[in-house]
Amino acid sequence: MLPPLAPDQFDVGSTEDSLERLVRAASSCGDLFRIHAPGRQSDTWIINNPVDIKRVLVTNHRNFTKGVGLDRVKILLGNGIMTSEGALWRSQRRMIQPLFHRRVIEQYAGLIATSVDGLIARWQTFADRGEPVNVTDEMSELTLDIVLHSIFGRDLAWLAEQMGGNAFALVTEHSARDLQFAYRFRLLSRHIEELLARRRANGEDHFDFLGMLMAARDKQTGEPMTDRDLIDETLTLVVAGHETTASALNWAWYLLAKNPAAQDRLGAELDAIPLTTPMSFQQAEELHYTQAVLQEAMRLYPPGWILSRRTIDEDIFSGYRVPPGTDVMLSPYLIQRHPGHWDAPESFRPERFLDAASDPRDQWIYIPFAAGPRHCVGESFAMYEMTVHMSRVARRWRLEYLDDGPLDIEAAINLRTRRSLRMRLLPRH
Repeated sequence: MLPPLAPDQFDVGSTEDSLERLVRAASSCGDLFRIHAPGRQSDTWIINNPVDIKRVLVTNHRNFTKGVGLDRVKILLGNGIMTSEGALWRSQRRMIQPLFHRRVIEQYAGLIATSVDGLIARWQTFADRGEPVNVTDEMSELTLDIVLHSIFGRDLAWLAEQMGGNAFALVTEHSARDLQFAYRFRLLSRHIEELLARRRANGEDHFDFLGMLMAARDKQTGEPMTDRDLIDETLTLVVAGHETTASALNWAWYLLAKNPAAQDRLGAELDAIPLTTPMSFQQAEELHYTQAVLQEAMRLYPPGWILSRRTIDEDIFSGYRVPPGTDVMLSPYLIQRHPGHWDAPESFRPERFLDAASDPRDQWIYIPFAAGPRHCVGESFAMYEMTVHMSRVARRWRLEYLDDGPLDIEAAINLRTRRSLRMRLLPRH
């Protein structure tokens, strides 16, 4: 016996309209169904219920490998923590996890504040001239600036000199994640390799992610990462640390601009506390409504809208036997808008995250950073960075959305707006 087969046949994640078609299939087929993928000549099982989501991500995660789409990402990122499997992944995870402890993240507070203040100074010139800002481009440039400085520290200037400018800018300039982009992005590997050699020759201490990656040792073997591992993890940090955060902030500003009452409440929370520079991790966590705004934005528009796995051995979902080697997908976008789990699921209501006793993460219906052993290692860094940005900008301005008509979604590797958001800056005081 098999779960329902959707009448629509398509390779989920490989067509431009995959998200729209997935939403339609879920509305007609329920919380567990199959979609036939003509390109693979096999069925993809779609999970949209918390019990089976928890099974895949946590309780029986060892029976799943990364699934469809992994090859495309591997071309771009090599064998970094997002794409590796088995013993290599476990070793890399053990070494990388401590880099994102809250005490470590807090040491980047000054760097993040400096980047945000640079954006504020730039925006002030637009405000003075009465000109709108391109929020989408600005979020992309801001998050890239933060991630590059956090990875390379004071060597970022040396890299720019070697590269004849900021070669990493192609991440913001080339929006398509195609083979051409992957080829150009992987060419950056040689510059990172040169930097590794330069640092070893100089013997200087560096407080940045690259320095910590170089110093990391596997607790079980005592071995460091190879140069290939260091390069792959560095490139992974660049892409993952930039794109998901930029997307989340872009959507958050859009939702705030479309919901004036929420923007008023956000401003009121920020007005009630003094501006501190830099902001501690604890102070960021105490901005409860600010963080709720970000959480609600990622509920409605999770940057990683689809998670892909493949069964190793036979498994069971909701009483159905799943054969070995079956492609399995679960969508944060679907479960986080499920009418059976959320009140008014299509509405922007940050206050739903203010009751800690009913944390939706404990119910497996809120997974923008995935969950379990393979949850996003950079979640705390991303939340801190976004909170600092939001708290400093929203204290100064209200943002007014200028365009009319529906805003189309581009569901590629990340969930993005198909066109850039233009907004007017209105002073709050």
